Amino acid sequence: MVRQVVASLLRTSAVRPQQPLLTAARYRVPSSRAFQSSALKAAVAHPITAHGPPPKAPSPAPEFGGRSAQETQSGEPQESSETQTRPLKKPTPLKKRFWKDVDVQKKQDGQFQVLLDKRPVRTPQKSVLSVPSTKPHLAHAIALEWDVMNTAQQALKNHMIPLTSLTARAADIAEEDAVGKTTTRDQIITTAMRYLETDTLLCWVPQAEHIEIDENGQKRETLREAQMRVAKDIISFLSTKVWPGIEIVPVLDENSIFPASQSQATKDIIKQWVHGLEAHDLAALERGILASKSLLVAVRLVAEWSENFRQLQRQGQKRFGIEEAAEASSLEVSWQTEMWGEVEDTHDVDKEDLRRQLGSVILLVSGESS
Repeated sequence: MVRQVVASLLRTSAVRPQQPLLTAARYRVPSSRAFQSSALKAAVAHPITAHGPPPKAPSPAPEFGGRSAQETQSGEPQESSETQTRPLKKPTPLKKRFWKDVDVQKKQDGQFQVLLDKRPVRTPQKSVLSVPSTKPHLAHAIALEWDVMNTAQQALKNHMIPLTSLTARAADIAEEDAVGKTTTRDQIITTAMRYLETDTLLCWVPQAEHIEIDENGQKRETLREAQMRVAKDIISFLSTKVWPGIEIVPVLDENSIFPASQSQATKDIIKQWVHGLEAHDLAALERGILASKSLLVAVRLVAEWSENFRQLQRQGQKRFGIEEAAEASSLEVSWQTEMWGEVEDTHDVDKEDLRRQLGSVILLVSGESS
């Protein structure tokens, strides 16, 4: 009805434009109309009469990566004509081991090379990896890393070849030293001095307000007391043997939340000492710092085992080894796990990985008669 009225008005205005349009008031058009006149009924829930297991979940069509109907019914994969005509991809060379035997060869200059069949192991810079003549154990350990590999792809992961990567790092530093470059040395020095500002060995927790008693009724050593005991032993060795006369202060004071800084004289002495390290000692120091998060622990480990610091090593006394370095760098974690327990596949994995990296430091720096 409304459409007929509007059409009539348009025809009238087109024929007689001088006559005004009729207003909508003359046509009583209802403002609203009901679309449904039937009465509302409430929904009725019918009981479930189906029997048997529920239907299977829908699966995508074969053209979208799903299985065909025959495969779904039989349970065995059915090869389509496209799959049968498509050539099979050959496995990449990295999926298999391209060498059979691993040998250690001593060159005329006395240095050692690790050979994969007849090809020497190379560094990431494509240089032949050479091991000093005083480190035959290091060469055989590198050979063992390559001998236990199943695929060449494992050689691309540094955690599978910790000694190879560490020795290659030392070889790169030695090559830079030979041509007078100090790029890598400067980077390692910068990293080492940054770790000194927040050294793990010097970050002691506040003193506990209450006293803990062990099973025997004796006062239990607090975490701060344990940290101070371990730190003072290492600091005493460094301030008397490695850097005589320097003063090393804790980063956090007992009654302060602001970190303390070492004196400029201490920083200069440590920086100069790190800059003068031999290539293998410098590479080992870098890994020890990154593993333990402590410059002081790494320096103590290198000084105790390097063939270049025989004058500092105490004959007939227990050395500062892997267990001592791991304890010093993870004392707080060990304290917490002893009290609350370890998280499986987390704390135990981190513990073994820390010892593996610290062990590679000792193997790299130690000499034949260490």
